[in-house]
Amino acid sequence: MIKKTLLLFSVSFLAVLVIGGLLGYWPYFVASIFGTMSSITFLVYKWDKRLAIESTEQPIRVPERSLHILALLCGWPGALIAQQWLRHKSQKRSFIAVLWLTILINCSVLACIYYWQFI
Repeated sequence: MIKKTLLLFSVSFLAVLVIGGLLGYWPYFVASIFGTMSSITFLVYKWDKRLAIESTEQPIRVPERSLHILALLCGWPGALIAQQWLRHKSQKRSFIAVLWLTILINCSVLACIYYWQFI
């Protein structure tokens, strides 16, 4: 249930950005940035998951800090989709807390940009 809700949340956010861009609520590049960064972030999560599965010794993995930076740079929808769909980094509480902090920061910045755009 939670998995489907989080996936729906991420996909709905991206859909609202695209529709808002088409209706002129914000520039098209906002949806483009989020879509592009989400795709990149999803692929990096997928690559890290593959490295974690395939390696038998100490694997060279993508640092968690890099995953958080990608999420902070508008890639959080892709990070949340990858976390739920690929079941990657979905059990580590500290990682989840920082991911939700990046989501909160992104949504707050987007809300501020939207608010100040129309004053």
